[in-house]
Amino acid sequence: MHEFSLAPIVIVLLVSVITVIFCRKLNIPSMLGYLLVGFIAGPSMLHLIPKNQATDYLGEIGIVFLMFSIGLEFSLPKLKAMRRLVFGLGGLQVVITMLSVMGVLMALDTPFNWAFATAGALAMSSTAIVSRILSEKTELGQPHGQMAMGVLLMQDIAVVPLMILIPALAGGSSGNLWAELGWAALKMIATLSILFLIGNRVMSPWFRMVAKRKSSELFMINVLLVTLGVAYLTELEGLSLALGAFVAGMLLSETEYRFQVEDDIRPFRDILLGFFFITVGMKLDLQALISDWQLILVLLAILVLLKALVVFIIAHRMRNPVGDSLKAALYLAQGGEFGFVMLAISSKINMVSTELEQAATAAVLLSMVIAPFLLESSDKIVNRFVKSSWDMKALNLHTMLVATMNKSDHVLIIGFGRGGQTVGRILAEQNIPYFALDLDVERVQIARSAGEPVSFGDAKRREVLEAAGLGRAKMVVLTLNNMHETQHVLNNIISMHPSMPVYARAINDDYVGIFTDMGAEEAVSDTKETSLALAGYAMLAHGAPYNKVYQTITNIRRSRYASLGDLFSGSDDDTGFSEEGKTVVRYAFALSDNAAAVGKTIAQLPIQSCHIRLLFVRRNTGRIDNLAPEFVLQTGDILVVAGKKEEIISFENWSLQGHF
Repeated sequence: MHEFSLAPIVIVLLVSVITVIFCRKLNIPSMLGYLLVGFIAGPSMLHLIPKNQATDYLGEIGIVFLMFSIGLEFSLPKLKAMRRLVFGLGGLQVVITMLSVMGVLMALDTPFNWAFATAGALAMSSTAIVSRILSEKTELGQPHGQMAMGVLLMQDIAVVPLMILIPALAGGSSGNLWAELGWAALKMIATLSILFLIGNRVMSPWFRMVAKRKSSELFMINVLLVTLGVAYLTELEGLSLALGAFVAGMLLSETEYRFQVEDDIRPFRDILLGFFFITVGMKLDLQALISDWQLILVLLAILVLLKALVVFIIAHRMRNPVGDSLKAALYLAQGGEFGFVMLAISSKINMVSTELEQAATAAVLLSMVIAPFLLESSDKIVNRFVKSSWDMKALNLHTMLVATMNKSDHVLIIGFGRGGQTVGRILAEQNIPYFALDLDVERVQIARSAGEPVSFGDAKRREVLEAAGLGRAKMVVLTLNNMHETQHVLNNIISMHPSMPVYARAINDDYVGIFTDMGAEEAVSDTKETSLALAGYAMLAHGAPYNKVYQTITNIRRSRYASLGDLFSGSDDDTGFSEEGKTVVRYAFALSDNAAAVGKTIAQLPIQSCHIRLLFVRRNTGRIDNLAPEFVLQTGDILVVAGKKEEIISFENWSLQGHF
């Protein structure tokens, strides 16, 4: 019999689920929940998860999938355009941060070798935390997001020479140091060049061949092969797994399979990334926190304050706006995953003392715990401490004001993606004036060069809305993909101009009611409108006159899709049940011979207490509507009800078993 037990894994999963549920309810980032799980279940407390190389490696795979997903958002031309950020801002950040940290530590009588190794570890930032929050806040394309990603890429590249320098300094000799660094640089350039040159020619035909087999599992296996395969190749050459995965993502970003790959990889990425944060939480040593708290606070201040100051000064000196420079600094003001690796290796070869290694590890971990809160409130921090940031943006606001000054009774479009551009194109064909706002810098630049009336601006800011001519607009059309941002923008518009007609896009049926309750004139459901179009074509093909089809669809829209509510949910329905269980769905179940509801009248059913609606009953092949209170149920009757998931389950249990 093997000695492996599932008990620790089951307990960790249970604690993870409970912790993340509470984090969601308290509106705390879920990654903090995973960090707490690692701390509680790790060696410092309950000893449920063994701390070994296997668990660390599994956690690192999560970063691999995350970097692959980030790579899908980039392309080789975009990376070339970012070279100033990667090698300029990123290179200066690594060098100046290390020199600054070394200066502080050596001033505290820390030996040079120890200071160098610790500085290298503290110069790194967390790719996992920063890129995930940038993705969640849809800020990857914004200036501060591109600055942060450029620095993170440079940090990944800088790991290679640092991992050569640290052992060389520990050995006390530097005879072959420059040769080793040169050889490492040559291998890096050769590996990345081969991947880009061959990958661009091979990737599309390879995925096309796999896709022609029309097998979802084969496609998924191929995605895993490419992601892990390219990461493994870069690891063989001494580069990081994360850098290889990023390259693999970029190779796929220009193929037609990008979005399918992104959807397929998401479950692996999220699960393994959660496990990575658990392994990070396991590194927190409670004894080290207690015994070396003063040193930990000093290192934490270096990580958060000194690193942020260095990034801000460099970014601002490179003529980036004050607000963007400060935001980038806040996003990079924490320790990173490679810092743990460097500290562990340095400790093994006596490049740092055990006490310094434990204190630095605790400081890095605490900075990663603080990071989600810091990043979530970055907008408020910028507004509070950088009052001049709006002065730096005055030119953009002035340009926007000039562009909209001669516009009145125009349509203000918020979001100039596919939906916004389609609306704008139709309005332009009908000679209806419009003005659009969007946060994608590249899209705005291209559209403006083509003569489109669009400006870069964050519609969540009231100043931007006013500059875009909200007060003179005839109506507003919201086409954003992010429903939380839509709520924020809609709230601003209604509070500033309560009578302004607003037409909002709802990608989820749940938001139709939310947006109309907030004051939107109409909320248009993606799924409902697609269904209406298909139903209209079906009615016309069946011989129905055009006027009847038009009237039917118009009536459904006027009722705000009331007759299309309470739909049956299924496993392929991504909007079946909301996270809070608030979605109302339709459900049907049959009464068996011994069902408790058989022989009972409608009045005896716990319809009110369960908060559900009994829509109708199917008996044999007939449908019985308008059920009277004295209607008696029989064996074989099918009850069709509508309500929330939990309430329907309670009602079904009572109907079949006689109790909840």
